Amino acid sequence: MTPDADLLEQYLALDTATVSDALDNCGLPPGQGGLPPMWGRPKIAGFAVTVELELLTGEHAGAHILTEAIAAAGAEDVMVVANGGRTDVSCWGGIVSVGAAMRSVRGVVADGGCRDAGQARDLGFPVFARAQVPVTARGRLRQKSAGTPVRLGQVMVRPGDVVMADEGGVVVIPRGRAAEVLAAARGIRAREEQIEAEVRAGVPLPQAMRDARLAGTEAQ
Repeated sequence: MTPDADLLEQYLALDTATVSDALDNCGLPPGQGGLPPMWGRPKIAGFAVTVELELLTGEHAGAHILTEAIAAAGAEDVMVVANGGRTDVSCWGGIVSVGAAMRSVRGVVADGGCRDAGQARDLGFPVFARAQVPVTARGRLRQKSAGTPVRLGQVMVRPGDVVMADEGGVVVIPRGRAAEVLAAARGIRAREEQIEAEVRAGVPLPQAMRDARLAGTEAQ
């Protein structure tokens, strides 16, 4: 297993709530909600491949959106589609899900609407988006950029950043600080597992959930 693949597997052993807490502890933007899975309960972690879309206002749309970026993506990647949170038009659909699945892409996080979620489900391809809408992007959207920093909700995503998504939300970890955030998240998980075990064993909740202990500033 390559170091990059190992890093992603270690993130997949966590959840977005724990990673969000770690981002807080590291002084980075926390996770965000409002991007639920469009089917099932998938969990993904991969390196961001970014695409930004914009409104088509009369001029020619150019090449079909997303296709070149998907064709260049691979098995450790997650597509990140920036469409300003719009839910009146789809920015991800069934054919691009097929194309991404054929490239073994891990999933997509789309800041906008999507369609053909049933087709993505049948493929086993995870789609996280703002909503489902049947309206096509054709004649409505064009691709503004690919492979550049984009805004996903309140967070900037740069190509190669670690993007993780599950039923609890989405987190973005700057690639250069991924190891630091991972170490913080693993420490948080260990503390919370110990607290949970004590509560289940009968320790009173106020005693188990001391603020200093939760923050990791108290000797265990």
